Amino acid sequence: MTAAFGKLQGHTLELKDGLNIIQAPNETGKSTWCTFLLAMLYGINSRERDRAGFIADKNRYAPWNGTPMSGRMDCRFQDCELTLLRTTKRSTAPMGEFRAVYSGTSEPFPGLTGLTCGETLLGVTREVFERSAFIRQAGLPISQDAGLERRIAALITSGEEDISYTEAVALLKKQLNRRRHNKTGELPALEAELRGIQQQLSDLEQLEQQLAAVRAQAAELADQEASLSAQLDLHDRWEAAQQRQALHDAETAAVQAERQTALLRQRIEAEHIPENETIGRLRGAIVNLNTTRKAVDKARAERDEAMKALLKAEAAVNRSPFAGQTPEQAQRSAQTPPTVRVSHRSGLAVCLAGLALSAAVSILLFQYCSPLGSPWNLLPGGVFLLLLGVTGLLSHVIRGRALKKAQDAALLKRFGASDQSAIREMADTYTTLWEAQEAAQASAAAKSAAADSLYASLSSNEQAILLEVRRFAPSAFDLSTADQLLRGCAVRRRELSEAERAAQEARMRWELQKQSCSAVPVPDSRLTPPAKPRAAVTAELESVRAALTAARSAADRLTGQLHALGDPVVLRSSAEHLTGQISDLEQEYDAIRLSIDALDTANAELQSRFSPALGRRTAEIFGELTGHRYRNVLLDRDLRLSAEPAGNMVYRDASLLSAGTADQLYLAARLAICDLVLPKENKVPIILDDALANFDDDRCAAALRWLKQAAQDRQILLFTCHSREAAFFSGDEKVSVQRLTDAV
Repeated sequence: MTAAFGKLQGHTLELKDGLNIIQAPNETGKSTWCTFLLAMLYGINSRERDRAGFIADKNRYAPWNGTPMSGRMDCRFQDCELTLLRTTKRSTAPMGEFRAVYSGTSEPFPGLTGLTCGETLLGVTREVFERSAFIRQAGLPISQDAGLERRIAALITSGEEDISYTEAVALLKKQLNRRRHNKTGELPALEAELRGIQQQLSDLEQLEQQLAAVRAQAAELADQEASLSAQLDLHDRWEAAQQRQALHDAETAAVQAERQTALLRQRIEAEHIPENETIGRLRGAIVNLNTTRKAVDKARAERDEAMKALLKAEAAVNRSPFAGQTPEQAQRSAQTPPTVRVSHRSGLAVCLAGLALSAAVSILLFQYCSPLGSPWNLLPGGVFLLLLGVTGLLSHVIRGRALKKAQDAALLKRFGASDQSAIREMADTYTTLWEAQEAAQASAAAKSAAADSLYASLSSNEQAILLEVRRFAPSAFDLSTADQLLRGCAVRRRELSEAERAAQEARMRWELQKQSCSAVPVPDSRLTPPAKPRAAVTAELESVRAALTAARSAADRLTGQLHALGDPVVLRSSAEHLTGQISDLEQEYDAIRLSIDALDTANAELQSRFSPALGRRTAEIFGELTGHRYRNVLLDRDLRLSAEPAGNMVYRDASLLSAGTADQLYLAARLAICDLVLPKENKVPIILDDALANFDDDRCAAALRWLKQAAQDRQILLFTCHSREAAFFSGDEKVSVQRLTDAV
């Protein structure tokens, strides 16, 4: 297994058949390896969320170095060697991409997906695997689960794994709660509706009495409204006279504002102050010049850096043995051996010595073979030719070695190395340096041109702005003075705009008052101010009108309620219909309750059939782990455990045992479930994460012997932070012992 998972950053763990002891200190990644193995088989639940006291696996085991979560596992399934790969393409779906291929190939294994991988390879669902063969120190107690329940039911009944007492009872309880659950459900709703209809019948008489009282109140409020309206009419006629005086005052204010505006306009025209558009354009151009000046400084700095880079690149090229050559010439120089002169004296001496030896041997053979006859007379000549060939070959070899030695000396003198591959590598390096020099030279030229262009643009724009400003402000000879003069012009223009706006507003007020006064009748000079303030009359009138509106609305509402309550005959008919529905639902409620009771009875019988077998197997394993201090184990319908000590007839609940003995009891039950529930043909592996931490040395040794025996039929992985397990199997070649550290 290779993992990018939590603190495992490219770590690899290789396992063997049978029992594997993986020893590692705390915080080395033992639990992370266990969770990684579970994730490779069944994936990561991406919909799981963090909550109080719990961190979802997708967040808890996110790689510490920030890389995406991924993993690889090589395994054997039936007669095939498989490679499982899980990677992350979307952060919301860690390890969501799955591939299963035949090991050593890219050919996919048919029928294996990320969702079905674990169930296909192991033959059980994730829930069953976690509650049987995946054993953690903190998760030794057995928890009830519908998947485990279906698996147990399949073993002792029909063999079908789609039957679960928990799920069936949950469905029936859902139907039961739909009809009645405390104060919710169909029955309480119908009963509430019936009570509502009965209440409607009793409310009809009360509404009719209330309607008569509201109508009498509305008539009294209408008389009060007429009296207060007459008082408001007197206020309107008095205020008309006041509007006529306000119109005269508005006309005087408008004339004065227009005179002030005309005076300001004459002064601006006399001083040749430009329009706001021209002022804004010139001030914007000055701001842009500051930006351009910063760009010029930046471009010059970049040009200087480019020139420094060019000098470094030229220095690097000049230090090369190929300095002054083009890359093509350097490559040819590196590939062409140097021309050297080699002395021929050694080869000539060998040739002369070989010729003399050949002649001497041929003469001796001729004297020996002459008396033997004609076939033997050919032997001296053949030997002579053979010796001549050997002599020529030796001469050629000696001359070649001398030539190679001279060439190596020449290369070493020129390049500092005689290895041709090293010289070619130096030529390649020179090519890279030469190209870098060319690029640096081009970059320096481009950045110099850019800096010069920006500076020329800055100078020309500055002169153009100053020339245009001096048309109306001759004292502007620099940009700061020009900007101050433009600010003053903008202030003068703003004063004119404010004066024009004030004059326009005064004119509009006068026009509006004149229009409103045209419809106001000429007031009677004999009018006297009203005795009561208008605000008091208006407030009282509004209060009376609000009360009148409320009374009329109440009358309308009561009338609508009377119509909404409907005919009493119809209401009585609805009540009778609801009574019948309630009766039918109560019968269904009783029938569902009986069904749940029947399922409880059947489940109790099922537990009584399975619990003895599981208890016997648990007792066998528990006895071996504890030195046969306990002889029997009982499991109730909720999988709670009790143990009977040898020689004592009183069963002890697991919560009454010591922590170590309780862990041994839970481990025995887990191992018994593995024997009874997990399919034999799949040889499901067992993973134990510090499951023996609370065992004393004797019981730990007993557990290790049991695990070694069980590992003959399946692979068992024991992760531990202690060294006693590894020491126990020291020298045992049938048990694989590994020691992990923080190193990769």
